[in-house]
Amino acid sequence: MIENFPFYLSLIVAIILLIMLANKIKVAYPVLLVLAGLMISFIPGIPMIRIDPELIFIIFLPPLLYEAAWSISWKELWKWRRIIGSFAFVVVFLTAISVAFVANYFIPGFSLALGFLLGGIVSPPDAVSASAILKFVKIPKRMSSILEGESLLNDASSLIIFRFAMIAVATGQFIWYEAALNFSWMVIGGIGIGLLIGWLFMKGQKYLPTDANMDTILTIVAPYVMYMAAEEVHSSGVLAVVSGGLLLSNHRHTFLSTSSRIRGVNVWESLAFVLNGLVFVLIGLDLPEITSGLEGVSLSSAIGYGLLVTAVLVVVRILSAYGAVIVTLVARNYINVADTRSPGFKAPIIMGWTGMRGVVSLAAALSIPTQLYAGGPGFPQRNLILFITFIVILTTLLVQGLTLPYLIKKVNMPSFDDHLPDDEADELLKREMAKFTLVHITNNYGEVFQKSPFLQQIHEKWRGKLEEGADIKISPEVRLAYLDILNQQRQWLIAQNHDKNQHYDEHIIRKHLLQIDLEEERIGLIH
Repeated sequence: MIENFPFYLSLIVAIILLIMLANKIKVAYPVLLVLAGLMISFIPGIPMIRIDPELIFIIFLPPLLYEAAWSISWKELWKWRRIIGSFAFVVVFLTAISVAFVANYFIPGFSLALGFLLGGIVSPPDAVSASAILKFVKIPKRMSSILEGESLLNDASSLIIFRFAMIAVATGQFIWYEAALNFSWMVIGGIGIGLLIGWLFMKGQKYLPTDANMDTILTIVAPYVMYMAAEEVHSSGVLAVVSGGLLLSNHRHTFLSTSSRIRGVNVWESLAFVLNGLVFVLIGLDLPEITSGLEGVSLSSAIGYGLLVTAVLVVVRILSAYGAVIVTLVARNYINVADTRSPGFKAPIIMGWTGMRGVVSLAAALSIPTQLYAGGPGFPQRNLILFITFIVILTTLLVQGLTLPYLIKKVNMPSFDDHLPDDEADELLKREMAKFTLVHITNNYGEVFQKSPFLQQIHEKWRGKLEEGADIKISPEVRLAYLDILNQQRQWLIAQNHDKNQHYDEHIIRKHLLQIDLEEERIGLIH
């Protein structure tokens, strides 16, 4: 390991350069990173890289899920909960079933149980790939929210299918009521454990004398504790991290200090950047190990099987997207839905084409044991399953990843008017918050305001009549008043975000909350 350390350092430098190139040529960086990993793997003398699935499931997956849970809008997640739930669970199950029957029929030696195993592995789309591509194109906010929400949950449902299929292959039987009970425990137990541990971390950070450094470290530790605790009792570690992350994210302003929030954002952005880059390079670097184990089937046949499974995944996802539209149009006559308007037939095309697969699928395939049990026969079709998974990942990343921006521009999606345009929302929020602030100062700090040049300057600045002035000293009384004003602004913004009658995008709200945090930090530096 130590002798390969310079190689790993050079990988990180290469990842940074490749992502810079991807941003320059407007290509999703996962595509370039996988291709770069493939090319590097053919260089003579390059160390053989073997991806340990435990490395993905323990080291990479918890923080990436946690960071996604902190970034996503809970308001949007709840608003589109039905469609998100259907894609994250129902569509994943339908995909696994379709792959199972196709593999059983077309691939020699593939039992139905092995087909379900393969289906569970390749059924979850990768969130990072889609989000990286969507940076360069404009799509309605509702679609990006649905894709982000789906990506938080589909790993859990696919890994549940994978776990049950492994049992069926090893034992040769599937007891449906036991599977139903286990499934219920994995879902309920995973969510419950995540919420409990998240609540404990929240209370600990709120009442213990932590500082910004300690809080940041605790936020890094939290997803690992959630994941390992849930897996230890055989529930879903993915759901534990997601539920705990959502809980902490939505209460971040109640238990984290301003400094902790600011510092945590910077640390998590850098950590997620490195982890996402590494996992896609590792996919390409693992090709020699994958192809070396391919025996008993020709390379051309194995590639054909991989392309067949890829076609099944794409077709099922597109059909499911159209099916979701039809179900919504029918259901709106009987229940309240997020939007009664028809999304048309353009949106399902985009939703269906965003099914790029990624590192979770490869890690699941690699975690298949080489033997059915200790000292027993080899696991049937393990190497072929691994190779098909690699072909699926590579094909979906290259074909869908490179064509999705063109398809989005060609389809010309409607805006749906879910949210105000960013510029308009930004200006409106500034004006409304300024009105609220001026009223609060007048009603609560009239006397202090009359005696304080600092508050008068801030007052004038908010009214747009004064440019940024020179720093001036402020008294403790004025400092407390100003900090209270900033806190009132923060609470007003949070209330606007929770108001169902407002159409502000949450990322605009969060931008203004960050500005308040930065201003509060600046005031702390004025003596």
